[in-house]
Amino acid sequence: MTAAPAGDDPDPAERGEARDRTGHELAGLRERKKQRTRLALVDAALDLFLAQGYEATTIDEIVAAVEVSQRTFFRYFATKEDVVTGFLAEHDQVLEDALAARPPQERPFAALFESLRVVLRTIAGGDPADSERFRRVRQVIEATPTLISAQMARYKASESKLAEEIARREGVDPFADLRPRIVVAFYSAATRVAFEDCARQDIWDPETVAARVEEAVALVHRTMHDWV
Repeated sequence: MTAAPAGDDPDPAERGEARDRTGHELAGLRERKKQRTRLALVDAALDLFLAQGYEATTIDEIVAAVEVSQRTFFRYFATKEDVVTGFLAEHDQVLEDALAARPPQERPFAALFESLRVVLRTIAGGDPADSERFRRVRQVIEATPTLISAQMARYKASESKLAEEIARREGVDPFADLRPRIVVAFYSAATRVAFEDCARQDIWDPETVAARVEEAVALVHRTMHDWV
């Protein structure tokens, strides 16, 4: 066997960089695989929920459709309910992050409204597959009383975080001062009414829903001025 010339051996730094690069690539592959599995479970669950009803669908049926184990399912979701509400909870996080990034001088309701625009653009302008999931998630929720209740609990948790951020921005005590909770309640009520109205009119297209929600939140300004 012919030995390689000494000068051809990579130095320790190059070997370290190669290991780091390989490690990052493997980590990226693992994350992409996990995301594909998670979305496959979401899609299979939504197919079943829409075909036979949320209550009638079991976790066994969901995992069988994806050909994974229950253990894999519970690695991604704590309950069957989380398959639906977890998808929307991601939008809550986008909203909270957007609100924290708004200019400090912006008034509370305007900051909430502009943060909502970020979420709506994310929904309307994102991956078409995600837009379709959003449509189907909304359909499942509106057809399932259990999930409507879960949705209200999700709203409440999100409202609490938003009120805390508004209180921080305004320099007030979130427990002693009711104004942060009041302004968030106005905002949240407007978005709920808009989503419910879209469902009542059988409007599911994410871009149209986004426009309707934005119109409803803008209407709050005029309604409070004219009616209160």
